[in-house]
Amino acid sequence: MKSYQNKVAVITGAASGIGRGLAEKAAALGMRVVLADVDRKGLQEVEQHLRAQGASVIAQYTDVSKYDSVIALADAAFNAFGAVNMLFNNAAILVDGLSWERSVEDWRWSLDVNVMGVIHGMKAFIPRMLKTQEECIVINTASNGGLLSGPFLAPYGASKHAVVTISESLYFELKSLNANVRAAVLCPGDVATNIWHSERIRPEGYGKKAEFSTGMESHSREVIEEMVAKGMSPQQLADIVFEQIDAGKFWIITHPEFLKPFLAMRISAIMEDKLPQLPDYL
Repeated sequence: MKSYQNKVAVITGAASGIGRGLAEKAAALGMRVVLADVDRKGLQEVEQHLRAQGASVIAQYTDVSKYDSVIALADAAFNAFGAVNMLFNNAAILVDGLSWERSVEDWRWSLDVNVMGVIHGMKAFIPRMLKTQEECIVINTASNGGLLSGPFLAPYGASKHAVVTISESLYFELKSLNANVRAAVLCPGDVATNIWHSERIRPEGYGKKAEFSTGMESHSREVIEEMVAKGMSPQQLADIVFEQIDAGKFWIITHPEFLKPFLAMRISAIMEDKLPQLPDYL
Protein backbone atom coordinates (compact mmCIF):
# COMPACT_ATOMS: atom_id res chain seq x y z
CA MET A 1 0.00 0.00 0.00
CA LYS A 2 1.56 3.29 -1.11
CA SER A 3 0.29 5.33 1.82
CA TYR A 4 -1.59 4.48 5.00
CA GLN A 5 -2.53 8.02 5.97
CA ASN A 6 -6.33 8.32 6.34
CA LYS A 7 -6.88 4.83 4.93
CA VAL A 8 -9.33 2.62 6.81
CA ALA A 9 -8.55 -0.62 8.63
CA VAL A 10 -11.16 -2.98 10.07
CA ILE A 11 -9.86 -5.45 12.63
CA THR A 12 -11.84 -8.27 14.21
CA GLY A 13 -10.65 -9.67 17.51
CA ALA A 14 -9.28 -6.19 18.23
CA ALA A 15 -9.87 -6.12 21.99
CA SER A 16 -6.65 -7.96 22.83
CA GLY A 17 -3.63 -9.84 21.54
CA ILE A 18 -2.78 -9.76 17.86
CA GLY A 19 -5.85 -7.70 17.02
CA ARG A 20 -4.93 -4.97 19.48
CA GLY A 21 -1.35 -4.93 18.21
CA LEU A 22 -2.58 -4.51 14.62
CA ALA A 23 -4.96 -1.74 15.68
CA GLU A 24 -2.22 0.17 17.48
CA LYS A 25 0.09 -0.15 14.47
CA ALA A 26 -2.59 0.94 12.01
CA ALA A 27 -3.42 3.98 14.14
CA ALA A 28 0.27 4.89 14.47
CA LEU A 29 0.49 4.89 10.66
CA GLY A 30 -2.31 7.43 10.46
CA MET A 31 -5.08 5.03 9.52
CA ARG A 32 -8.67 5.34 10.62
CA VAL A 33 -9.48 2.22 12.59
CA VAL A 34 -12.63 0.16 13.12
CA LEU A 35 -12.37 -2.15 16.13
CA ALA A 36 -14.53 -5.26 16.41
CA ASP A 37 -14.80 -7.87 19.16
CA VAL A 38 -17.20 -9.75 21.45
CA ASP A 39 -15.25 -8.55 24.50
CA ARG A 40 -17.10 -5.32 25.24
CA LYS A 41 -14.85 -4.25 28.10
CA GLY A 42 -11.65 -4.90 26.18
CA LEU A 43 -13.09 -3.22 23.09
CA GLN A 44 -13.89 -0.06 25.05
CA GLU A 45 -10.43 -0.05 26.61
CA VAL A 46 -8.66 -0.24 23.24
CA GLU A 47 -10.97 2.42 21.78
CA GLN A 48 -10.20 4.80 24.63
CA HIS A 49 -6.48 4.08 24.39
CA LEU A 50 -6.36 4.84 20.66
CA ARG A 51 -8.49 7.97 21.01
CA ALA A 52 -6.07 9.22 23.67
CA GLN A 53 -3.31 8.78 21.08
CA GLY A 54 -5.26 11.01 18.69
CA ALA A 55 -6.50 8.23 16.42
CA SER A 56 -9.73 8.35 14.45
CA VAL A 57 -11.46 5.19 15.67
CA ILE A 58 -14.85 3.57 16.15
CA ALA A 59 -15.67 0.38 18.03
CA GLN A 60 -18.40 -2.07 17.12
CA TYR A 61 -19.46 -5.07 19.17
CA THR A 62 -19.23 -7.94 16.68
CA ASP A 63 -19.77 -11.67 16.97
CA VAL A 64 -18.03 -12.94 13.84
CA SER A 65 -19.85 -16.27 14.09
CA LYS A 66 -23.06 -14.40 13.22
CA TYR A 67 -23.30 -13.12 9.64
CA ASP A 68 -25.79 -10.38 10.57
CA SER A 69 -23.33 -9.08 13.15
CA VAL A 70 -20.54 -8.86 10.55
CA ILE A 71 -22.88 -7.15 8.09
CA ALA A 72 -23.60 -4.60 10.84
CA LEU A 73 -19.84 -4.12 11.25
CA ALA A 74 -19.43 -3.47 7.53
CA ASP A 75 -22.33 -1.02 7.60
CA ALA A 76 -20.76 0.83 10.54
CA ALA A 77 -17.35 1.00 8.86
CA PHE A 78 -18.59 2.27 5.50
CA ASN A 79 -21.08 4.66 7.09
CA ALA A 80 -18.37 6.16 9.30
CA PHE A 81 -15.51 6.37 6.82
CA GLY A 82 -16.89 5.70 3.34
CA ALA A 83 -14.35 2.99 2.51
CA VAL A 84 -12.40 0.05 3.89
CA ASN A 85 -8.85 -0.46 2.63
CA MET A 86 -7.65 -3.17 4.97
CA LEU A 87 -9.74 -5.98 6.45
CA PHE A 88 -8.10 -8.12 9.11
CA ASN A 89 -10.24 -11.23 9.60
CA ASN A 90 -8.40 -11.92 12.82
CA ALA A 91 -10.86 -13.05 15.51
CA ALA A 92 -10.17 -16.59 16.74
CA ILE A 93 -10.52 -18.93 19.69
CA LEU A 94 -8.74 -22.11 20.74
CA VAL A 95 -10.12 -25.39 22.09
CA ASP A 96 -7.71 -28.24 22.88
CA GLY A 97 -7.90 -31.85 23.99
CA LEU A 98 -8.41 -35.31 22.56
CA SER A 99 -10.28 -34.88 19.29
CA TRP A 100 -12.90 -37.58 19.87
CA GLU A 101 -13.63 -36.27 23.37
CA ARG A 102 -14.23 -32.69 22.28
CA SER A 103 -17.92 -31.99 22.49
CA VAL A 104 -19.92 -31.13 19.41
CA GLU A 105 -20.17 -27.64 20.92
CA ASP A 106 -16.35 -27.45 21.22
CA TRP A 107 -16.03 -28.24 17.52
CA ARG A 108 -18.87 -25.99 16.47
CA TRP A 109 -17.56 -22.99 18.41
CA SER A 110 -14.09 -23.44 16.88
CA LEU A 111 -15.43 -23.63 13.33
CA ASP A 112 -18.08 -20.94 13.78
CA VAL A 113 -15.55 -18.36 14.96
CA ASN A 114 -12.34 -19.34 13.21
CA VAL A 115 -13.72 -20.40 9.83
CA MET A 116 -17.18 -18.91 9.45
CA GLY A 117 -15.88 -15.65 10.93
CA VAL A 118 -13.44 -15.35 8.02
CA ILE A 119 -16.13 -16.31 5.51
CA HIS A 120 -18.57 -13.80 6.97
CA GLY A 121 -15.92 -11.08 6.78
CA MET A 122 -15.16 -11.84 3.14
CA LYS A 123 -18.82 -11.87 2.15
CA ALA A 124 -19.69 -8.69 4.05
CA PHE A 125 -16.72 -6.60 2.94
CA ILE A 126 -15.17 -7.74 -0.35
CA PRO A 127 -18.11 -6.81 -2.63
CA ARG A 128 -18.07 -3.28 -1.20
CA MET A 129 -14.28 -3.05 -1.37
CA LEU A 130 -14.37 -4.05 -5.04
CA LYS A 131 -16.79 -1.24 -5.82
CA THR A 132 -14.54 1.48 -4.40
CA GLN A 133 -11.71 0.86 -6.89
CA GLU A 134 -9.30 1.87 -4.13
CA GLU A 135 -6.26 -0.23 -3.30
CA CYS A 136 -7.42 -2.80 -0.74
CA ILE A 137 -6.20 -5.92 1.01
CA VAL A 138 -7.85 -8.71 3.00
CA ILE A 139 -5.62 -10.40 5.57
CA ASN A 140 -6.95 -13.61 7.08
CA THR A 141 -5.29 -14.75 10.29
CA ALA A 142 -4.43 -18.44 10.21
CA SER A 143 -1.51 -19.83 12.24
CA ASN A 144 1.56 -22.02 12.06
CA GLY A 145 -1.11 -24.54 13.05
CA GLY A 146 -2.70 -23.97 9.64
CA LEU A 147 0.40 -25.46 8.00
CA LEU A 148 1.43 -28.04 10.60
CA SER A 149 -0.43 -30.65 12.65
CA GLY A 150 -0.05 -32.04 16.14
CA PRO A 151 -1.92 -33.80 18.91
CA PHE A 152 -4.68 -32.32 21.08
CA LEU A 153 -5.32 -29.37 18.78
CA ALA A 154 -7.63 -30.85 16.14
CA PRO A 155 -10.44 -28.25 16.34
CA TYR A 156 -7.98 -25.36 16.18
CA GLY A 157 -5.77 -26.97 13.52
CA ALA A 158 -8.72 -27.93 11.35
CA SER A 159 -10.04 -24.38 11.46
CA LYS A 160 -6.68 -22.81 10.66
CA HIS A 161 -5.94 -25.22 7.80
CA ALA A 162 -9.31 -24.15 6.40
CA VAL A 163 -8.35 -20.48 6.68
CA VAL A 164 -5.14 -21.14 4.73
CA THR A 165 -6.87 -22.82 1.79
CA ILE A 166 -9.70 -20.27 1.79
CA SER A 167 -7.08 -17.52 1.60
CA GLU A 168 -5.21 -19.20 -1.24
CA SER A 169 -8.43 -19.59 -3.21
CA LEU A 170 -9.27 -15.96 -2.54
CA TYR A 171 -5.85 -14.89 -3.79
CA PHE A 172 -6.29 -16.76 -7.08
CA GLU A 173 -9.83 -15.46 -7.58
CA LEU A 174 -8.95 -11.80 -7.00
CA LYS A 175 -5.84 -12.09 -9.17
CA SER A 176 -7.86 -13.65 -12.01
CA LEU A 177 -10.15 -10.61 -11.93
CA ASN A 178 -7.22 -8.18 -11.83
CA ALA A 179 -9.10 -6.73 -8.85
CA ASN A 180 -8.21 -3.72 -6.76
CA VAL A 181 -8.34 -6.05 -3.74
CA ARG A 182 -5.62 -8.56 -2.94
CA ALA A 183 -5.38 -11.28 -0.32
CA ALA A 184 -2.81 -12.36 2.25
CA VAL A 185 -2.73 -14.95 5.00
CA LEU A 186 -1.07 -14.37 8.37
CA CYS A 187 0.51 -17.48 9.90
CA PRO A 188 1.89 -16.41 13.27
CA GLY A 189 3.95 -18.55 15.57
CA ASP A 190 4.24 -17.94 19.29
CA VAL A 191 2.77 -14.56 20.17
CA ALA A 192 2.02 -13.58 23.77
CA THR A 193 -1.79 -13.45 23.71
CA ASN A 194 -4.75 -14.74 25.71
CA ILE A 195 -5.86 -17.29 23.10
CA TRP A 196 -5.18 -20.15 25.51
CA HIS A 197 -7.81 -18.59 27.76
CA SER A 198 -10.55 -18.42 25.14
CA GLU A 199 -13.11 -19.83 27.57
CA ARG A 200 -13.39 -16.35 29.07
CA ILE A 201 -15.41 -15.25 26.02
CA ARG A 202 -17.26 -18.51 25.30
CA PRO A 203 -20.97 -17.80 24.70
CA GLU A 204 -23.52 -19.67 26.78
CA GLY A 205 -25.01 -21.32 23.69
CA TYR A 206 -21.88 -23.45 23.28
CA GLY A 207 -21.97 -24.89 26.80
CA LYS A 208 -18.78 -25.60 28.72
CA LYS A 209 -15.58 -27.07 27.34
CA ALA A 210 -15.33 -30.85 27.65
CA GLU A 211 -12.85 -31.77 30.40
CA PHE A 212 -9.51 -33.46 29.80
CA SER A 213 -9.37 -37.18 30.54
CA THR A 214 -5.59 -37.72 30.35
CA GLY A 215 -2.46 -36.15 31.77
CA MET A 216 -1.00 -35.93 28.27
CA GLU A 217 -3.52 -33.24 27.33
CA SER A 218 -2.64 -31.14 30.36
CA HIS A 219 1.09 -31.58 29.77
CA SER A 220 0.81 -30.57 26.13
CA ARG A 221 -1.16 -27.48 27.10
CA GLU A 222 1.42 -26.51 29.73
CA VAL A 223 4.31 -26.87 27.28
CA ILE A 224 2.70 -24.89 24.47
CA GLU A 225 1.16 -22.28 26.75
CA GLU A 226 4.60 -21.59 28.22
CA MET A 227 6.05 -21.23 24.71
CA VAL A 228 3.28 -18.81 23.76
CA ALA A 229 3.77 -16.74 26.93
CA LYS A 230 7.44 -16.30 25.99
CA GLY A 231 6.58 -15.43 22.39
CA MET A 232 6.92 -12.11 20.60
CA SER A 233 4.67 -9.26 21.58
CA PRO A 234 1.62 -8.37 19.48
CA GLN A 235 3.34 -5.07 18.72
CA GLN A 236 6.39 -6.86 17.30
CA LEU A 237 4.10 -9.05 15.22
CA ALA A 238 2.23 -6.02 13.88
CA ASP A 239 5.52 -4.49 12.69
CA ILE A 240 6.27 -7.69 10.75
CA VAL A 241 2.76 -7.81 9.29
CA PHE A 242 2.88 -4.31 7.87
CA GLU A 243 6.44 -4.78 6.59
CA GLN A 244 5.36 -7.88 4.69
CA ILE A 245 2.21 -6.19 3.39
CA ASP A 246 4.43 -3.40 2.06
CA ALA A 247 6.59 -6.06 0.39
CA GLY A 248 3.55 -7.48 -1.40
CA LYS A 249 3.72 -10.84 0.38
CA PHE A 250 0.87 -13.34 0.41
CA TRP A 251 2.40 -15.60 3.06
CA ILE A 252 2.96 -13.49 6.17
CA ILE A 253 5.20 -15.71 8.27
CA THR A 254 6.34 -14.38 11.63
CA HIS A 255 8.59 -17.24 12.75
CA PRO A 256 10.17 -18.70 9.59
CA GLU A 257 13.13 -20.17 11.47
CA PHE A 258 10.67 -22.32 13.46
CA LEU A 259 8.02 -23.03 10.86
CA LYS A 260 9.97 -23.87 7.74
CA PRO A 261 12.00 -26.88 9.01
CA PHE A 262 8.85 -28.53 10.41
CA LEU A 263 6.90 -27.67 7.26
CA ALA A 264 9.65 -29.23 5.13
CA MET A 265 9.52 -32.32 7.33
CA ARG A 266 5.75 -32.59 6.88
CA ILE A 267 5.90 -32.12 3.09
CA SER A 268 8.74 -34.63 2.86
CA ALA A 269 6.67 -37.21 4.74
CA ILE A 270 3.81 -36.68 2.28
CA MET A 271 6.01 -36.81 -0.81
CA GLU A 272 7.94 -39.88 0.38
CA ASP A 273 4.86 -41.68 1.74
CA LYS A 274 6.17 -41.71 5.31
CA LEU A 275 4.17 -41.76 8.52
CA PRO A 276 3.52 -38.37 10.11
CA GLN A 277 6.28 -37.20 12.41
CA LEU A 278 5.72 -35.35 15.65
CA PRO A 279 7.59 -32.04 16.09
CA ASP A 280 10.30 -32.51 18.72
CA TYR A 281 9.00 -29.73 20.96
CA LEU A 282 5.94 -31.86 21.86
